[in-house]
Amino acid sequence: MLTRRSRAREVALQLLYQHDVNPRTRMGRPAVEQFVRDRLKDTAVEPFTLGVYDGVLAHAAVIDQKLGAAAANWRLPRMAAVDRNVLRIGAFELLFTPETPAHVAIDEAIELARRYGSKDSPGLVNGVLDRLLHTNAAGEPG
Repeated sequence: MLTRRSRAREVALQLLYQHDVNPRTRMGRPAVEQFVRDRLKDTAVEPFTLGVYDGVLAHAAVIDQKLGAAAANWRLPRMAAVDRNVLRIGAFELLFTPETPAHVAIDEAIELARRYGSKDSPGLVNGVLDRLLHTNAAGEPG
């Protein structure tokens, strides 16, 4: 059974996927908020969903740079769109939401990859986010 925040991340992933793969059909803010309302049964987690979505977009350049550095032998644009956006959510939570424990951010991203990605997605997500966590914690660039 999904937790409320797990479901909120799932809806944020759907929004980010749409934003990523259909750049010419970007939804306006009212449509984004309606999308969230339509998909969540619990209005209490709507701010969390929108916070993840907005945070990933606001910090996209930093997130993508750090993911690119952590993804050895992978370029972000060549990754599957689901994997790329799951990684962005995980990276956002690791880098910009200190209230989310690192292990929770990684576990939630792995679960999203398991549900929506390929059979190889969970391993990719785990490896990249683990490397990002350790390089960021060590203060190393990237």
